[in-house]
Amino acid sequence: MKILALEFSSARRGAAVVEGDQLLGLAEATGMTPGPFELIESALRAAGVEREQIECIAVGLGPGSYTGVRSAIALAQGWQLALGVKLLGVSSAEVLAATAQAAGLAGRVAVVIDALRGEFYSASSELSPAGWRETAPLRLLTRVAVEALAAGGELLISPDAKCPCSAARLVMPSAGELGSLAARRTDFVPGEKLEPIYLRETTFVKAPPPRFY
Repeated sequence: MKILALEFSSARRGAAVVEGDQLLGLAEATGMTPGPFELIESALRAAGVEREQIECIAVGLGPGSYTGVRSAIALAQGWQLALGVKLLGVSSAEVLAATAQAAGLAGRVAVVIDALRGEFYSASSELSPAGWRETAPLRLLTRVAVEALAAGGELLISPDAKCPCSAARLVMPSAGELGSLAARRTDFVPGEKLEPIYLRETTFVKAPPPRFY
């Protein structure tokens, strides 16, 4: 199955074409240019694959860039409406762990993603040359709790170069690794079920009615 993987949750956006364990084409960029459509076209050209040959689109669901994740989801939803492809959503924290493992990191690793408000999204994994396994699920932690993970021997990895945790190592989630993860899964979803990963409940305060004098 030919998979188009879209990982837009960090400052380095990527599109990859994957079939099984084979990476056929990859396009990555930092910043707003080229745009998402240009990235996709570059990945397809590198893979020698036409749009109509894509059978599944995998999306990195974050947490991370709100705009990036939402744009990737919108592209996947439109593609499914037009061509009926299968869709998969994958946590970008899982993609980060897989990217770190593929880069040769090993041992106890904690993904750290800035969640603002003095909090961080974090998930812990055990990495080895043979693969990786999650040891603590994605959750919200305070800075003190994250620093405690580092003090306890976990290597912190983060896609944010400005991460206030000085011990964190910069690792960007790879679209290629997202595609590899998706190739092992079959939990396809309809487009309306693709949603960004947020661990906070959405709250808002309703504006009071206008006052007339």
